Amino acid sequence: MAIMSLPAGFLDELRTRVSLTSVVGRKVIWDQKKSNQGKGDMWAPCPFHQEKTASFHVDDRKGYYYCFGCQAKGDAISFIKDCENLSFMEAIEVLAAEAGMTVPARDSGMQQQTNARKELSDVMEKAVRYFRMMLKSREGSQTTNYLAKRGLSLEMQDEFGLGYAPGDRKALYNALTEQGVTPEQLIDSGMCIKPDDSGQPYDRFRNRVMFPIRDARGNCIAFGGRALKASAKAKYLNSPETILFDKGRSLYNHGPARSALGKQHPLIVAEGYMDVIALAQAGFSTAVAPLGTAITENQLMLMWRMHTEPIIALDGDTAGLRAAYRLIDVALPLLEPRRALRFAIMPKGQDPDDLIHSGGAGAFQELLDKAIPMVELMWRQATEGQVFDSPERKSALDLTLRDKIRRIKDPRLRSLYENTVKDMRWAFFRPVPLQKAFKKNDFGKPLQRPVSQSAKISALVSGDKSIADDIREAVITAALVNCPAAIDSLIDELQLLDLRNAELGRIIKILCDFQINTRAEAKIKINEMLGPDALEKLLSQSHVQIVPCIRQPENVEMAKMTVLEELAKLASQRGLAAELQEVSDSAKDGVDETDIWRLGRAADAKNKASLSDTDDKAEYDLADNGARVNRDERSALDNLIVKIGLSGGEK
Repeated sequence: MAIMSLPAGFLDELRTRVSLTSVVGRKVIWDQKKSNQGKGDMWAPCPFHQEKTASFHVDDRKGYYYCFGCQAKGDAISFIKDCENLSFMEAIEVLAAEAGMTVPARDSGMQQQTNARKELSDVMEKAVRYFRMMLKSREGSQTTNYLAKRGLSLEMQDEFGLGYAPGDRKALYNALTEQGVTPEQLIDSGMCIKPDDSGQPYDRFRNRVMFPIRDARGNCIAFGGRALKASAKAKYLNSPETILFDKGRSLYNHGPARSALGKQHPLIVAEGYMDVIALAQAGFSTAVAPLGTAITENQLMLMWRMHTEPIIALDGDTAGLRAAYRLIDVALPLLEPRRALRFAIMPKGQDPDDLIHSGGAGAFQELLDKAIPMVELMWRQATEGQVFDSPERKSALDLTLRDKIRRIKDPRLRSLYENTVKDMRWAFFRPVPLQKAFKKNDFGKPLQRPVSQSAKISALVSGDKSIADDIREAVITAALVNCPAAIDSLIDELQLLDLRNAELGRIIKILCDFQINTRAEAKIKINEMLGPDALEKLLSQSHVQIVPCIRQPENVEMAKMTVLEELAKLASQRGLAAELQEVSDSAKDGVDETDIWRLGRAADAKNKASLSDTDDKAEYDLADNGARVNRDERSALDNLIVKIGLSGGEK
C-alpha cells in the first residue's frame, strides 16, 4: 500500500535521478579489476554478508543489484532500506533528499491516478499499432516513399515503430473509439484536440510521419509527427504534455541507447528523430535526442545517469552553436568530476544524417574522435569574432570567463577550469615567434633563408644574443620571484612573454596562475611544483645576485622597472637579430641603402631600450649579456656591421 499511495511515476523518477553505483559506493569498495565503470557494471564484496571475494554485482543502467553469495537483490530504495534499517518510506525520503525531490503528500486519490496512467498507456499503444498499420496501407505509400528517399531501411522503420497519420481529421478518433477508447481518453492522451465550440474531438496529427516517443522502460508516452507537405504550419509537431509525458524530462530513444552503451560506445546527443535513426542505421545505436527543445537540466541529468561524458553532436549552423552555448550555461552549475560534456560540431550546413549520407559512418566516427571538451567551446564562445587590442577588452574577456567559471559548484573542478582557461589565455595572447612573424621582407621576399656563413660566425647572432637573452630572462624571473607583488601591474606584458628557457617560463606561469603575493609563498609553491633545484639554480647565478631589485625585495617599483626594462631589451634585441639575419643572408648580393636604413632603425630601437643602462638615472651599467662593462665597449652589432660592409666592399 505504501507504493500505491505515492503519485504514479514518482518512484520511477526517483530511481532515474539517483545513481545506484553512487548509493552502493558509500558502503562498499569496488573491485577495480572486475568492474567496468564505462558500462556501469560494478563488482564488490557484499555489504550484507561477510566475504572477501567480489560477488556483489551492480548493474547501474538497469538500477539493479544482486549478490551471488547471499542472493540479496533490489534497487536503490531497497539497498538504503536494508543497509540502514529504515522503513520503505524513510528510504524514499533519504533518496529523494539526495536527488533534490520532494516526497509528495499521500492521499487516497493516488490509486485513481495510477489507473488513469495505465489506461492512457494502453491508448498510446493502440495508436502506435494504428499508425503502423496505416504506413503499410495503400494510403501510406507517400510516407514509405519519403522514408525510402531519406535512406531509412524497413528494418529501422520497424525497430523505431514509425507510422503514418492519415490526413482525415477523424481517422484516429474513429479507429480507436471503435476499439472502446473514450473521447476523454483520446483528449487526455494528447492524441485528439477538443474544439472550443464543444464539438467532437479531432485528430492532432494529420498527414504526418509518426515517431513514437517511449520512456526508459519502453512504454509509448507521446508522439512526434513530421509533416509531409512543405506548406504545413509546423514541420515537426510533438504531443502536448500529459500525465504520461513531460517533455523536459524525456529523451528520444532513451531505453535502447542505454542498453547499447559501453566503454567503446559513448552516449551521443543529436538534435532530432531522423538524426537518431540515421545514426542507429549507421551503427551508432547509443544516440538520443531532446524533444524539439533546448536541452533541459533534467534531460542533462538523465544523460549523465547513462554516461559520465555524453558527446553533444549538434548541427553545424548558427542555431546549432547557439544551442551548444545555451547548454554550457545549463551544465556549469551541475558539473562534477564524473559529469562532463564533449562537443562534436558538425560541418557547416550539415546535421548527423547529412554527414553520414555524404561521408559514411567513418566521417561521423572521425568527428566523434575529435570532439572537444566543454571548456574549449566555452573559450570559443568568448573569443570568436572578437578583437582584443586593448587592456579593457582583455579585462572584459577575463570577467566573462570568470563569471561563467564561478557557477561551477565543485571547488576542485572550478580550480581546474580556472587553470585551464589561464593556459588558454596564455597561449592565445602569446606572440608568434619572430622567425614565424616576419614572413617576408619589404620587397615581398621570404625572410627565412639558409643561414649564411657570415651570420653563423657573427658573435651577436651565434653567441652573444643567446647569452644575453638567457641572462635577461633569468633577471626577469628572479625579480618576479623576489617581488611577486609587482606581477599584478605586469600581467598583460607577462602573458605575451615568449621565453627561450622553458623552466623559467614555468616559474613565471606558476607565479601568475596561483596569484602569489610574497617571496616566501613563491618559494614554497615553486619548490612544491618544480622541486628545490629550479630556484636554487636561478638565484645562485652571479648576474642575478648583482641586480639591485634582488637585494631590495620590498621595492615593488624597482622590481617593476627592472622587468619592464629587460622586456624592452629582449624585444628590441630580437627585432634587431631578425634584421641582422636578413641582411647577413643577403650580403652576398650586396648591401644597399635600404638595408643600412633598416639596420639603423633596428639599432636605434635597441639603443633606446638600453637608455636606462646608460643615462644618469641608471644605478648600474649592463652590457647586452647582462654583465657590468665600460660604456665605450664595442658591441657585437658594430662588429657585424663592419663585417657586412667589408663583404660588400669586396664585391
